[in-house]
Amino acid sequence: MTTEELKALTVAKSVDARGTACPGPLLEAKKAIGTINENDVMEVLSADEGTKVDIPKWCNKQGHEFLGSVEENGYFKIYLRKK
Repeated sequence: MTTEELKALTVAKSVDARGTACPGPLLEAKKAIGTINENDVMEVLSADEGTKVDIPKWCNKQGHEFLGSVEENGYFKIYLRKK
């Protein structure tokens, strides 16, 4: 997806994990995914560079759809769809 498409997504859940280091953002995402419905979109906010690798790998293992990431001022917005 393009940056514009990602920013236009309707997000069911936003997880702010900017204050945590690896593996904190992934653990927060794992907890939060159970609180949304199938096909809902979740965004994970993280300042940890490793999250851009960890979340797509986790999505692939769990069968969720990794949609992409957007770099903001000093952090990342990472988007996924629950499957």
